Amino acid sequence: MKSMEEFTEEIGDTSFVSVRGGGTRWNLGGPLTEGTIIVEAPKGVINYKPEEMIVRVGAGTKLSTLQDDLIELKQEVALAGFPESTVGGSLAVGSSSHRRARIGAACDVLLQADCVGADGKQFVAGGPTVKNVTGYDICRLLVSSLGTLALMGVVTLRTRPKPEIGVWLKGELDFEEIANYCYRPASVLYDGSKTFVFIEGYEADVEKEKAFLEKMGMTVMDRALEIPPLQKGATKEDLNGGFLDLQTGAVYSNDTNSNIEVSEEVQRLSNRIKQNFDPTGRLNPGRKPY
Repeated sequence: MKSMEEFTEEIGDTSFVSVRGGGTRWNLGGPLTEGTIIVEAPKGVINYKPEEMIVRVGAGTKLSTLQDDLIELKQEVALAGFPESTVGGSLAVGSSSHRRARIGAACDVLLQADCVGADGKQFVAGGPTVKNVTGYDICRLLVSSLGTLALMGVVTLRTRPKPEIGVWLKGELDFEEIANYCYRPASVLYDGSKTFVFIEGYEADVEKEKAFLEKMGMTVMDRALEIPPLQKGATKEDLNGGFLDLQTGAVYSNDTNSNIEVSEEVQRLSNRIKQNFDPTGRLNPGRKPY
């Protein structure tokens, strides 16, 4: 496994530099500036404490590999991605699961990040415990920043119990009816004509909710719903064959042309943060989180 020292040396302190994960959303945020050096983050599980529900891994570890390791002890991390997606890449793009209303967003997963800053020096953001409350919450800034503030090498993540079972149903129920009879459904998605519901948890509870939804006219699906990537900034007008999350307002679509619209105040704040973290603009140059 590549060490943090080796990772830091590759990054250096002068050249334009970017960390490549699985490349599944490589063009998100705009093209890199020509001449940017490409490096890879450390890979592999370093330490796993299932009793404390935390795991420490190299940011270059495949997300699917990590999830496969965790499932043996009936745990998971609340991140989403493609088969080749890495842990660091999923955090950098803020790739929350379609189950986020129940299990939390990507920003809730990252507890600690061992990073390399724009000055080429290592620093640690956050802490290795779930209830860490000391200092600024830099970890939440790093998630969804597209690697423009710092480059993550090793991360400590919060794990959670994996539900016993999960069931997809489809039909034409209103969200209010579903919410009245389902306790925290994992997903309630709408494609413009039908509603798709994913319920999960203990088998007895899921069976009870499933029976009610079937009684109300919904049908159990033979296989899991195929959900395209989360498109930040998209609205219900941008579905294009995708899905609107009726609980969070998120849009999952293969349309990558949507842009996040933010106020001038938010943009100015974002620019100030970027200036403080990376005054020379050498980290992922050309990428824009907004």
